[in-house]
Amino acid sequence: MHRFKAVIDIIGINPYVFVPDKILKSLFEKSGKEKGAIPVCGTINGKDYKQTLVKFSGHWRLYINTTMLKNSPKRIGETADITIAFDPEGRTITPHPKLIEALRAEPKAKQIFDGLSASRQKEIVRYISSLKTESSVDKNVSRAIDFLLGKARFIGREKP
Repeated sequence: MHRFKAVIDIIGINPYVFVPDKILKSLFEKSGKEKGAIPVCGTINGKDYKQTLVKFSGHWRLYINTTMLKNSPKRIGETADITIAFDPEGRTITPHPKLIEALRAEPKAKQIFDGLSASRQKEIVRYISSLKTESSVDKNVSRAIDFLLGKARFIGREKP
């Protein structure tokens, strides 16, 4: 586990901190890669987090969301106390059974879903898997299928 302090900055609407180069090198070694998302865990101001370290516009950033740090968009300029380590635990989210069933029932939608980027697939799966009630799941699975078939918008996205 590495410890460092960093000033919270923002790009667009996303608060983040830069991870020191020496720590990045260690994370690359532990993860076995220097490209793509790197799963990490640690603490921010003493609160546990799980996150993914990503490279954007040529720089590796640890994005600080509101579950990691309350009111993070309003905390720009604050110095945070951070620990970070490579997290070998997978980040795979299992699709909700109702989404799997709906994709089986609509082969054209499944074909389109399978052709989406991995990040777009994950966005759909994560959204549906996070819903709390069965009625919300049913309604949003139907919306997702309509989206994939080009009939409607879904989770703020235009038709694929």
